[in-house]
Amino acid sequence: MTAVSAETGAARGPLDLVPPGERGATRIADRVVAKIAAQAAREALAPLPAGAAPPHATVVVHPHSRLRSSGGTPIDTARVRVVLELGYPCDIGARCAAVRRQVVERVGALVSMEVSEVAVQVERLHRTPAPGAPHGRTP
Repeated sequence: MTAVSAETGAARGPLDLVPPGERGATRIADRVVAKIAAQAAREALAPLPAGAAPPHATVVVHPHSRLRSSGGTPIDTARVRVVLELGYPCDIGARCAAVRRQVVERVGALVSMEVSEVAVQVERLHRTPAPGAPHGRTP
């Protein structure tokens, strides 16, 4: 099978490289990136507190918003918002920072997308009693 270049009209063999301007592009849907971000948040928070809903993420992808420094190819960037529930007491700031790091790392690794912002919203805190502590009110 031979391909014809649009620019020159010349036939190419099957092993010739396609020029960058003629290559297709893969578009990753926003909902796919959101699922990856939510899974990354679950990984960062494992284990989830009892009765807590799993993290939920929403994503806005900006296609071809920057150029990759090595080669000048365009890359997509994403803005992510993660809603989660945490056990309390805990270091809320450290848990949110861990979620941010994990989301940036996993989205970058799995879909080669840069994450420009991760907004973490703590929707609810679940009180986790200390081991051996009495439940309910104490006099």
